[in-house]
Amino acid sequence: MSVYVGNLSFQVTEENVVETFSEHGKVVSVQLPKDRETGRMRGFAFVEMSSEAEETAVIEAFDGAEWMGRTLKVNKAKPREDRRPAGGRDSFSGGDRRY
Repeated sequence: MSVYVGNLSFQVTEENVVETFSEHGKVVSVQLPKDRETGRMRGFAFVEMSSEAEETAVIEAFDGAEWMGRTLKVNKAKPREDRRPAGGRDSFSGGDRRY
């Protein structure tokens, strides 16, 4: 039961998200991804709710709502895609290299 929350303020904290989203159900976890190089927030989060009904309530309450000076985009999170290199080969297999 996870929702994607986009267009977040770069100053948002996990505590801010839990406090606000808890108004619509139990927040199980919050992921606030950071840029690997800069360590800066990436402006989105994944919020796991304890039930599908709570997930729906959060989407209805916050999609398009203004929070911390930003208009949020909230929807059901999509499953993570496999991030293999193009062509289905990994960098260790050697692929079609000819020497």
